[in-house]
Amino acid sequence: MAVQVNDQLAATISNATDRFGAFASLAMHNATNAALELKRTVHDLGFLGALLNDYQQSGSDGQTLLYYDQPEYDVFWQMVSDLDVPVYFHPRTSIQTILNLSFSHAPFLIGPAQEFAVGLSTHILGLCTNGVFDRFPKLKIIVGHMGERIPSDLVRIDTQLKREIPFGLMMKQNVTTYFRKNIFETTSGNFAPDLLNFHIGQIGLDRIMYSIDYPFVNIPDGTAFINALSRTMIPEDHNSLARGLAIKVLRLDD
Repeated sequence: MAVQVNDQLAATISNATDRFGAFASLAMHNATNAALELKRTVHDLGFLGALLNDYQQSGSDGQTLLYYDQPEYDVFWQMVSDLDVPVYFHPRTSIQTILNLSFSHAPFLIGPAQEFAVGLSTHILGLCTNGVFDRFPKLKIIVGHMGERIPSDLVRIDTQLKREIPFGLMMKQNVTTYFRKNIFETTSGNFAPDLLNFHIGQIGLDRIMYSIDYPFVNIPDGTAFINALSRTMIPEDHNSLARGLAIKVLRLDD
């Protein structure tokens, strides 16, 4: 199905590739097959990378969850690294078992208000703590929604994980370093100038890209946000946030 989706997407934008690009959809049940499909979409279809919706369900009952921080996915990350393309991690609605256990008491927290960030931030931190960025130091990961809140809590995360080093923690650097070297974030759904400035201080402006998050937020609100920033940021910084960094990361000038 992923092959069909990618072919259809390529056909849909084929007459307007000066305005539209695409991320590959990948079935992550098998890391080797996913790697080969990513290679096909980049080389043959001109795709810009891949978009993964958090974990992959597996098993006859769909209750086995596959996370890409495990060694069996190294073949996939090697391909990503060789192709030099980014992978965008996006949240997904949790399986019903998790929803029942964690959100039955507060169902309005399901989705973007809380559940999405909790789920995906755990996966991203798994990539860090299980050494994926150490094994593949050229990887480029994009995480929306201001990094699913991780940069807001880097001091606590790094402090607590440092205590785990004697007990077999695999990562060789701290999470802050991975955000400054391997992970980019976007502003999608978080139009808060003070939060943006804090994250710039934490990970650097060169790790942050503008994005809107439609339909969860309105396009006019996103436009007002980026336009207002032009009055408080120097032109070079505003251009980097608004489009310059995205052009670089997605290699739109190639």
